[in-house]
Amino acid sequence: MKKLTTLAAMLLAGSLASANTLRWAAQNDIQTLDPHSQNHSATTTISGYVYESLTRYTEKFDVEPALAAKWTYVTPTQVRFELRRGVKFHDGTPFTADDVVFSLQRIKHPASNMIIYASGIKEVKKIDSHTVDFVLEGPNPVLMRNLTYVRILSKAWATKNRSENPQDFKAKEDTYASRNAMGTGPYKIVGWQPDQRITMVANKEWWDKPSGNVSEVTYLPIKSDATRVAALLSGDLDLLTDLPPQDVAKLKADPRLKVIEGPENRTIFFALDVGSDEIKGASVKGRNPFKDKRVREALSLAIDREAIKRSLMRGLSIPAAVMVAPVAYGYSAELDVVAKPDVTRAKQLMTEAGYAEGFDVPLACPNDRYVNDEEICQAVVSMWARIGVKAKLTTQPMTQHSAALQRYELPLYMYGWGVTTFDAQYTLQDIVHTKTGGADGKGNFSRVSDARIDALVQQMKVETDVPKRLALMQEALKRTRDEFLFIPIHHQVRPWAMKAGVTIPHSANDAPQARWATVK
Repeated sequence: MKKLTTLAAMLLAGSLASANTLRWAAQNDIQTLDPHSQNHSATTTISGYVYESLTRYTEKFDVEPALAAKWTYVTPTQVRFELRRGVKFHDGTPFTADDVVFSLQRIKHPASNMIIYASGIKEVKKIDSHTVDFVLEGPNPVLMRNLTYVRILSKAWATKNRSENPQDFKAKEDTYASRNAMGTGPYKIVGWQPDQRITMVANKEWWDKPSGNVSEVTYLPIKSDATRVAALLSGDLDLLTDLPPQDVAKLKADPRLKVIEGPENRTIFFALDVGSDEIKGASVKGRNPFKDKRVREALSLAIDREAIKRSLMRGLSIPAAVMVAPVAYGYSAELDVVAKPDVTRAKQLMTEAGYAEGFDVPLACPNDRYVNDEEICQAVVSMWARIGVKAKLTTQPMTQHSAALQRYELPLYMYGWGVTTFDAQYTLQDIVHTKTGGADGKGNFSRVSDARIDALVQQMKVETDVPKRLALMQEALKRTRDEFLFIPIHHQVRPWAMKAGVTIPHSANDAPQARWATVK
């Protein structure tokens, strides 16, 4: 299919732009329509328009019932969910307990990158057509938050279309469920042209009622900063959620627009292969410099985070020392104190580690996912060069970047992690814990392994005493910081710009909800 080259052509082909249409743009596309394949923010956001879960978030990120009408703890490790009756999938088939059991089994498949959300669930038992019991491995303090991302798929639809298992994204598998979507949610996807447009229409048979008036959504992935902003200024867009920091002041000053902003639950960082015996593509042979804490500390000390905040982010970032953002439970401002850049000390550490002359190493970064991702990487390349680390930068779209890191092909890379549960255990369990199979370490693509952190995570997973659990999380965050297992850069601050007639609540997970939006 020939790619359209103008925004006007994309809009003309994708939407009638009626009074109740929300035309929304951001910089990157979804990776798949399979709701159990990729734990990727844009993907899960769009998935949530079509698919629903047993629980969901309110505007303030409290948990409320969704496909589960209520739940009761039979014992601390057995939860009974009474499913909402009268709910239908988009094809008209009824939602039942069979779909819940099937979806929980499917999300635990090895090809799924979403298994973290089923963490701690030992078994799901069907009691009757609208009742299921969750049998837990132990008390689970984050169960209901995790379940907000366990999307329920129709067993009959998946079976009919040979999509019983999640798409294996890293192997470039293509399935019916990766190209089509059919849930119970407030919107139906009626068209997806990758890198061009996603078109959705309201599900008139939805069991709930939207608080807004949006009957059609057109989502446009537009990589170019200038093109996105120009489209908003020209009136071709109603909502823009990836704002270039340099344009925020201009957009705020335009009386036709309004800008809302707030902290995001996402931390941007560099991940290093700390486990391999040799770094792929590096000039150092027979050993791995990243295994040496002194090298990792030197790399961190060489980065001037305040300069990045000032020059590239125009103030729209919070320099970071820890791996979770301030909006997450478990975050501590006392822990999140960034050391001042110190090139002299960094050089000394490199010398002590045996790398006085530095070394060459590949650096991989996305160029369409995070705010100024490529520009930040370019700046850090220059900063690392001052201590002799010559990072050979390559950039690519997030779809390719994500697949490569999941294949362990990237020894040093930029990544961003949003705390979707708003609980620090999510980050610590998924990307810091040793990869041991199942949910533990599922997103750990840099071979991090620390026995003390693993023990702390195992304890916090079942600890129900609030102060004790908080202490466990903060100890694990502190150790992750002090061992420089990752190199945090900053926590993102996310402004959204929209036409003056658009009303939509800002979300710390950077996931606009059209069901709450009003377009005039």
